[in-house]
Amino acid sequence: MRGSGTPSIIIAGDIGGTNTNLALVQWAEKGFTVLLSLRFATREESSLVRPMETLLCRAREKGVGRQPDICCISGAGPVQNRKIQLTNAPWNIDAAELEERFGLPVILINDFSAVSYAIPLLDPEDSSKIVKIPHSDGSLPPLPQEGLSLVVGAGTGLGVGFLLKQKDGRCIAFPSEGGHSGLNCWDELSHAYHRWLTDRLSYAPGAELAVSGQGITSIFSFLCSSCFNIVTAEPYNLPLPLRPFEDSSIEAAILALPEPERPAAIAMAIQQSSRCRLAMELFVHFYAAKVSDLAAVFLPTGGIYLAGGISSKHEAFLLENHRFMQRFERNYSSHMRKFLAELPVMLVRDYSISLLGAANAAVQLGSREHA
Repeated sequence: MRGSGTPSIIIAGDIGGTNTNLALVQWAEKGFTVLLSLRFATREESSLVRPMETLLCRAREKGVGRQPDICCISGAGPVQNRKIQLTNAPWNIDAAELEERFGLPVILINDFSAVSYAIPLLDPEDSSKIVKIPHSDGSLPPLPQEGLSLVVGAGTGLGVGFLLKQKDGRCIAFPSEGGHSGLNCWDELSHAYHRWLTDRLSYAPGAELAVSGQGITSIFSFLCSSCFNIVTAEPYNLPLPLRPFEDSSIEAAILALPEPERPAAIAMAIQQSSRCRLAMELFVHFYAAKVSDLAAVFLPTGGIYLAGGISSKHEAFLLENHRFMQRFERNYSSHMRKFLAELPVMLVRDYSISLLGAANAAVQLGSREHA
């Protein structure tokens, strides 16, 4: 990395189970500027080499930037021996391979570490980027204090990260695979889904199997199975009948879709299909319960940030009638209920922050390594 205050050109990457996003980013003391960004379909690639070659070739054609100084790639999976085996794609990211091919330092971070590094770049008062979620009593939370922040986001999988802001303006992001931690339950229906998953897996299921796109699909499949007892859904007071496929042929049509297409179809059909609506209800409840569980472990006085594509796309459903917060604030302990009812919880509307987070990680981690 170059000295402090000197502009740097960074290749920033965000590699998920669905999309591979790459950008050429310029950094100066005033902040980050995206010079060029490209998107690729992750499952159509066999490695990161061709997408990076395409990005650099396109940059040369457009006369954008100059030779990059450093590369930081975030991926959906743990970093081990400078490699990331993507959890929802059939290939890995190898820092040494990329360094040899492109001749520049490469840093690999977990995808939600990138989201965490992006959080300090967001203005909490800018409602186009981030929105404060009202508590169940309708009150708006205060601005986050100093301390640990929790970042949780449902997308293709479930990402979890933690961020500690330092007084000098730097920040440290801690990677986590908390999306694979336990699946919280609270009533007969949630326990029935847990048992259904356990029987299929022969292991206790993780939160990702309910709190993600694949989780929505899995919940819906359970609700369409013979293992679903409609009596357990009575507390949800759904106005439409819940007998198998009585609503229409919508459920059968959704089950016939390729799995990656089902979550969006389920979300779009909540007004026509009681099973679709119940699937989304359960998704939000599982989401809130998991975030509440993580908050109890780490006491994130620096705030909780809901990121990921599903949160931003379905903001209205999460917030309607305090659906998310009512479940989030529940706890058997009175002092924890009070703590949860006062925590600032925010929804990140800017779905593209991972790239800027990777760029910020490149500056902070790269300058630390070269100090």
